[in-house]
Amino acid sequence: MPRLHGSHRLPASLLSLSWLMGSCGMGLGLATALSGSLSTARAATVTGTTTTSPAASKKTQARKSTSTTRHRPHAINARSAEHLTVHRTNTPLKRARASTSPVDIVTAQQLQRTGQLNVAEALARINPSITISAAGYDASALTSSIRLRGLNPNHTLVLVNGIRRHTTANISADSGPEEGSSPVDLNMIPPEAIDHIEILRDGAASRYGADGLAGVINIVLKKDVRSSDIDAQTGANAYNGDGWQYQFGFDKGLALGEDGYVNLAGQMYHTDHFIQKGLDVRTNRYDDPALSLAEETRQTLSLNFGKHFTQSLEGYGFVTYAHRHGEGFQDYRTPDTFPQYYPDGFSPIEAMEEQDYAVTLGLKGRLPAGFHWDANTTYGADDDHMTLKNSGSPAYYADYGTSPTKVRTERFKNEQWNNTLNISRRFAFAPGRSLDLSFGAQHRLEKYTIGAGEPASYYKGGLQGFAGLMPQNAGSWTRNVWAGYIDADFHPLRHLDVDFGGRYEHYTDSGNAETGKIAARYDVTKRFALRATISNGYRAPTLLEQHYSVLSVIPNGASASLPVSSAAASSLGAQRLKAERSTNASGGIVLEPVTNLHVSADVYQINIRNRISPGGSFQGSAAENAIALMGASLPGGLDPDNVTATYFTNGASTRTQGLDIMADYALKLHRYGSLNLSLALNLNRTRIHHLNTYADGSPILNAQQIGYLTTASPRSKIVLNAYWKLNRWNVNLRQTRYGETVNNVTYQDQAPAALQYSQSQFHRFVNTPAWLTDLEVGFQATKRIHLAVGGNNLFNVRPRRMPLENSYTGSLFYDNNSAGIPMTGGYYYGRINISL
Repeated sequence: MPRLHGSHRLPASLLSLSWLMGSCGMGLGLATALSGSLSTARAATVTGTTTTSPAASKKTQARKSTSTTRHRPHAINARSAEHLTVHRTNTPLKRARASTSPVDIVTAQQLQRTGQLNVAEALARINPSITISAAGYDASALTSSIRLRGLNPNHTLVLVNGIRRHTTANISADSGPEEGSSPVDLNMIPPEAIDHIEILRDGAASRYGADGLAGVINIVLKKDVRSSDIDAQTGANAYNGDGWQYQFGFDKGLALGEDGYVNLAGQMYHTDHFIQKGLDVRTNRYDDPALSLAEETRQTLSLNFGKHFTQSLEGYGFVTYAHRHGEGFQDYRTPDTFPQYYPDGFSPIEAMEEQDYAVTLGLKGRLPAGFHWDANTTYGADDDHMTLKNSGSPAYYADYGTSPTKVRTERFKNEQWNNTLNISRRFAFAPGRSLDLSFGAQHRLEKYTIGAGEPASYYKGGLQGFAGLMPQNAGSWTRNVWAGYIDADFHPLRHLDVDFGGRYEHYTDSGNAETGKIAARYDVTKRFALRATISNGYRAPTLLEQHYSVLSVIPNGASASLPVSSAAASSLGAQRLKAERSTNASGGIVLEPVTNLHVSADVYQINIRNRISPGGSFQGSAAENAIALMGASLPGGLDPDNVTATYFTNGASTRTQGLDIMADYALKLHRYGSLNLSLALNLNRTRIHHLNTYADGSPILNAQQIGYLTTASPRSKIVLNAYWKLNRWNVNLRQTRYGETVNNVTYQDQAPAALQYSQSQFHRFVNTPAWLTDLEVGFQATKRIHLAVGGNNLFNVRPRRMPLENSYTGSLFYDNNSAGIPMTGGYYYGRINISL
């Protein structure tokens, strides 16, 4: 396959669009792409004037309500209150339509109408560019993650009020398309705290730094001082009668003096296990709960506040806190595994106790000569304590005559401290011609800590389930990231908007990065515009990818993930991880063919060099020797061919190409109410552009791992939505089509002996396309009470079942790594909202 070099050939369609739009400079990142809506101006409900969000943005300027507002003659006003007054009628949605880059706005009402109680799942219901896996394994099932445009969760940057959010400490360690990811867990923010969510389907490394290779998600918190609401919802997967869920939520807004605000919101959420048992060929019973969704109880809180101290000085901040207890089943152990304690067999349970918290404080104000400044600091952390229970160690019992059944196995903590200083100024040359300049500096301190488990948790391979972390693999690692950037938003002509910017970043453990972006939009007519962007991005290896290790033990085998810098990984050929680098180009059109019908279409290409992924699995004696170098020992009687070891490496370079189409149409039906129709389509294809090799010339990735990068996400996804409102009734109907996914799945214990656990021969398993139907009916019972009932996946569509030869013990019959179609089937719920 051809190698990727420093530059890449771009599709002719992208180049032609870029040429049509004239010279382009580099992207302002998320705030500019949204033309300010990612630092969205909110109308101050106390004074009636417009104020800015406390988000750290490149154009942070608060104008008085008497300021002169610049209007585009042939487009909806695209600039936000970051550098001019935005009237109440200029909603975030309108600013998104007038942006230089593709942006989607998801309101709090849209999130709630999905019937999903978690933010990640709700976004996946609404936006076709976002997918989630059918289910996770082990600890991975306890953390939510999303994939944007079919790329890894690590490739999506998440902001809250425009400020970088810390990531989870719980790395996805199981084989699959999300292996190695440690994303932001969106579910740690209460949905009741969210005003809206902004999704930039474009790179933004030049403004916000590394990681946003696929795009950026910005969560904007509520600032409404008049809000006072509570809500409750409950439901279950009625076809199985399990997976019961319920939640209680609230939000309360308060005025802080005459020109300040406070919003407090929270949620209490619980879901039972969803267990899909198959026939276990070992026992001829339905007794293996491993194919299940985790049980989870979660409490989340959010506090968002801001106040003007003087006309030229404003303070702001926000705090989030979440606690989660989650439990997930592991594979069933037959009675002969540990008859002294479990004569009827047992299923170990992996439990996680998690604390997640973040605090942001900031000040912004005015400087002489028309300059504005914004300084903020944010500390965030995710702290996970892992426990294994309902298990035991036959080896420990043989030596000591007893065995613990519950042990503390490990602790992971991920911390980030971010600091930003931003200076901005607007230069007006003539009506319709201006330059908005922004520059600043940032510093980020990252720290990753691994704590060892109890001695019994790693004694001779540990308890059944997985081994705890040994003291020699524990430790704490830090790095500093220093950055400087400059952004500009230039209007050289009345109908031309050009954004450009650049960024220099230094990682103390990964070197330097220079990133930039050019974005432009030309309004051909009042109803038709062209836009295009080109940018490059950078993602340094996370501290988790560099230092994480784990040893998992199943009844007849074991698998280990080795720290890439360890002697164990070096014995298998591991080398120092390189940073991922990307080139992102897109181009499209925005039109309003008739009043209230808005359409956008964008093509895109994302080239990523040196993608970080697990190396091809080593098995047999090589794996056993590497595990021994970790200082670990394995239980006796394991099949050597089912003992594997991996480490993270730069496996391949990929090219992702696709098309996004978004359309919405608002209809007034007079006495029949109103009807809002929308269509959203994502087409994407990822291919290997260059496959990296070991020193002997053999490819690093096997066919299964290549499939995780290229075909595990749907090639297409369509979301059709209709929202009808008539008097006190409202109905939301959504049809979603998930395209085909393909995974090369492992031959398990029911396959011919020559194929079992092979790392070179796999079964090509196809999940065929499927349509899912969601329906919600609501009724405004009183002025303050709204009731709703609904069903997601109304007709109980499930993924295809895998052949018996690819189903471990016959009971794991769904492919958990396929994105889109939930294995849980239909979900039915009821909800009540009360405005106080």
